[in-house]
Amino acid sequence: MHRIDKTLSWEIDYAPIVARCHAVSPVERIAFFNAELPPIWSQIYREMSCRPTDVCVFAFDSFNYVFDYYDSFDNSRHPNHEPKQESRLVTAFGQSAPKRTSRDDGRLKGWLGPTEKYFGDKWDKGHFIAHSIGGSVNQCEVNVFPQLRALNRGRSAEGRKFIAMEKFCRSNAGTFCFHRPFYFDGSSRPAKLEFGFVDGNGHLTVETFNNQIAV
Repeated sequence: MHRIDKTLSWEIDYAPIVARCHAVSPVERIAFFNAELPPIWSQIYREMSCRPTDVCVFAFDSFNYVFDYYDSFDNSRHPNHEPKQESRLVTAFGQSAPKRTSRDDGRLKGWLGPTEKYFGDKWDKGHFIAHSIGGSVNQCEVNVFPQLRALNRGRSAEGRKFIAMEKFCRSNAGTFCFHRPFYFDGSSRPAKLEFGFVDGNGHLTVETFNNQIAV
């Protein structure tokens, strides 16, 4: 049975990390975050998941995707491997690069099948990295996940804040940003979402959003 260690936390205090690169140039700052943050994210993911992991990183366009390939050959041979658990994204990060091409909605619709059939009428097929800031679906299906419709479409206070953050990244090409899911079980459906970006002055804005239906 999958267990979460309740003594640990997904949360990160980013302030000391940001302070270490406050005085450097924007280019050096992005290089610093690219080097420093992924190992921290991956370590917390491993600790919180309490399961065998096979974490890999791949680049697609201007973003990097850290992915736990749970069903890899090596991982599947682990004595604690549980077949019902799912492979899933650890984090996605990079620099915003707004696209001029139309969204690949045909590919999105084909992912798993009809949204409401698989997830229910309160859910969308969301993007960890929105098409508007450089994300894709075609050849990058790990960028798709079940997202609360109100959050994805800005139909709640949290949703409006989420959309505003994406809009900032879209309006300021080259913005370093990241999207990190928190998982409370062994599935690939996040319970919470952490989205952050660094503005031109080096200020980091991070918000955490609920991605669960209130009971």
